[in-house]
Amino acid sequence: MRLSKQFHEIDNLLIGFIEGEIDNYTALILKNELELIGLTESMTIELDLSKVIFMDSSGLGVIVAFYKRVIKEKADLKLVVSERIMRMFTITGLIEFMDIELARVNQ
Repeated sequence: MRLSKQFHEIDNLLIGFIEGEIDNYTALILKNELELIGLTESMTIELDLSKVIFMDSSGLGVIVAFYKRVIKEKADLKLVVSERIMRMFTITGLIEFMDIELARVNQ
C-alpha cells in the first residue's frame, strides 16, 4: 500500500496533498502526520484528497478525528475530494458537518 503526503504552509494556511491509499496500515501513518500539525486559532487547513484512490473506514476515522481536533482549536478544515471519496462522506452524513468540496477534473 502506498501513501504520499506533502504539506505547505503559507501564513495562516496549511495545505496538505494526500495521494494513494488510506487503509488500515497507511491510516496510522497519516494519523501520526496530522498529529504533528500545530494548530492555532483561525488557522485554515486544506487537505487535498483528490488523488486518494482508496479509503476505508480507518482512513475516514483519521479524518474525523483530525476534524474534531481542528474544531476544538477553533481552526478551519476544508477537504477537497474525488467523486469516489465524496460518496463515502455523503453516505456517512459527514458532508452535513464538514466543509467538503469536489475536486475539479482536468479536461
